[in-house]
Amino acid sequence: PEREEMFHRGPGLNLTSGQYTAPLAGFYTFSSTLHIARREPRRKRQGCRGSRLRVLICVQSCCQHNSHLESVSQLESSGDLFTISVTGTLYLQAGQYASVFVDNTAGSPLTIQSGSDFSAVLLG
Repeated sequence: PEREEMFHRGPGLNLTSGQYTAPLAGFYTFSSTLHIARREPRRKRQGCRGSRLRVLICVQSCCQHNSHLESVSQLESSGDLFTISVTGTLYLQAGQYASVFVDNTAGSPLTIQSGSDFSAVLLG
């Protein structure tokens, strides 16, 4: 954790790779909230109305049906900052990892802002 109010408990989270590795097999609840800044100048955005942004939490980097969580948001032509969240439950075998992916169909440059988070909790 870079700041005092953030915490990291347990051996599964690798802050360098951004992956959570399950220490035990079981159901895990995952949550991620991303604060995103769009860095493209407004004048270039006229054609991006209706563009989508998907945030996924995937197991073993496989974002296939029934092996990931997903949230989709429409990107409007106005606005430079927005937030998107994804939450749900996935089953992981011991040693499998989960990580967050962003699929940006608009193609405009994005930056994940500080205050974004990713969590995993073993349910059993």
